[in-house]
Amino acid sequence: MKLKRPYRALLATSALVGSLSLASFTDQGERFFEIAKNLDIYATLFKELNRYYVDEINPNRTIKMSIDAMLKSFDPYTVFYAEDDIEDYMTMTTGKYNGIGIVTGNRSGRITVMAIDEGTPAEKSGLRIGDEIIKVDGIELSKKGIDPGKLIKGQTGTVVKLTVKRYGSNKLEEISVTRDVVKMKNVTYYGMINDEVGYIDLKDFNTTAAKEVRQAFAELKEKGMKKLILDLRENPGGLLNMAVDICNIFLPKDSEIVSTKGKVEEWNKTYSGVKAAVDVDMPISVLTNSRSASAAEIVAGVIQDYDRGVLVGQRSYGKGLVQITRDLPYNTKLKVTTAKYYTPSGRCIQAIDYSHRNPDGSVGKVPDSLMTAFKTVRSGRTVYDGGGILPDVEVEKPTPAVVTQSLSGRLILFDYAIKYHFEHPTIKPAKEFSLSDAEYQDFVKWAATQTFDYTTQAEKDLNELEASAKKERYYDAVADQLKALRTKLSHNKEADMMKFKDEIKTALEQEIVVHYYLQKGTREQSFAKDPEIQAALKLFGDMNRYNNILKGKK
Repeated sequence: MKLKRPYRALLATSALVGSLSLASFTDQGERFFEIAKNLDIYATLFKELNRYYVDEINPNRTIKMSIDAMLKSFDPYTVFYAEDDIEDYMTMTTGKYNGIGIVTGNRSGRITVMAIDEGTPAEKSGLRIGDEIIKVDGIELSKKGIDPGKLIKGQTGTVVKLTVKRYGSNKLEEISVTRDVVKMKNVTYYGMINDEVGYIDLKDFNTTAAKEVRQAFAELKEKGMKKLILDLRENPGGLLNMAVDICNIFLPKDSEIVSTKGKVEEWNKTYSGVKAAVDVDMPISVLTNSRSASAAEIVAGVIQDYDRGVLVGQRSYGKGLVQITRDLPYNTKLKVTTAKYYTPSGRCIQAIDYSHRNPDGSVGKVPDSLMTAFKTVRSGRTVYDGGGILPDVEVEKPTPAVVTQSLSGRLILFDYAIKYHFEHPTIKPAKEFSLSDAEYQDFVKWAATQTFDYTTQAEKDLNELEASAKKERYYDAVADQLKALRTKLSHNKEADMMKFKDEIKTALEQEIVVHYYLQKGTREQSFAKDPEIQAALKLFGDMNRYNNILKGKK
């Protein structure tokens, strides 16, 4: 019987679907076979190594190294957490741990208190930044292999005894500190910069981030805030739902905030505001820099996409990837990238090459050919994807002088702040504090006696020129000129500290203030000299310009 054309087409289609299904099944089967084969090879190889290798193998360390090496072939955010790392993972996601609230550093074998969190047992006990911890519960920290962090942390309510040596005294002091739940704040500071401009410094996105921002915003409005600076600089991101909730503070309920798209289609989702907004009209300046990443970029990008505020600072980091955590056997975990996120305009701000960056973490210039233009939701102004969020008002980030970097990196500023704190029991409030010229000159004289040095870029270039001249056998002909040039270019520490006085003095004042007023004081002291904050204040002083930027009329 001859089939009519529709039936022939139906049978042909059925045969094609069947062959595709069979091919898909075959491809999947081959893939599973390849996975099983390679896992078998790996397990057998490890058994052979364990049996015959000349030295004893530590299975935990060896397997961890092999897993880390494998994950390096993916993106930098897919990470394996061994059982020993779970406590750090929980601290990162919840922002809480059991301890006393200090950061320590190993300085040539000396365990030193480098930072103290506000309101923690450490602050209440009288510990100071710069204290050297000699013993923890009688255990000498100078012994090899001792981890001071693990000794200091412990169950809430228990007491840890620290034997410390303080600057200016050879006597050892014993300080008892009662451990407690230390909550790492997302909002590290909020306050009024002037009569009408409020400031919120958001440094993380763990489980209480949105609650902290809402509380800070409400308190500042009660104090008369009419305009807000939201600081997202140095914020590495965190939980996606916290970014959504924070955007919802400034955007109406049901506003689309972010969508995610990945391989597993059923996980793709669009997130919208579920609560009534707190304020949809207040002018906002959002500060970003090259270390504003992930959830921080969602907030910045969404505020920009809805023309809800103006972004001030530098291009953000460029991390448009979403991670979830999967439980693995034996109390281990895998944080794996599953999707990319997209802001309301349709942008994905993931840097095209996330493995190669500038030394400061910034993306660098992305070619125009690799950037796609999008339109903001309200005014239709042009914004771009591919390599972070571009600010509306760009503020050049000056590179510190080499001498400043050396003074900071070698902890010369830190050490002088300890000395200054010892010699000056009290100082003016943070906003009013500054060093006199005479005090700065005292610092210069003291710093010149310390062991630190640096090489300027001009000196590096001259070294290369000299090496090339010797290699190409021209050195003898230009030796005198090179020596004369070296004499002129050779740096002088004291002269450089005077040449870059303003820059170094500002950094030193910041270092000193933290010893008296901790993080809150550091932030308040910086208001007058912070270039991004000053740019935001200047913008708020010219609301015509602010509104024109949001309308696309820069």
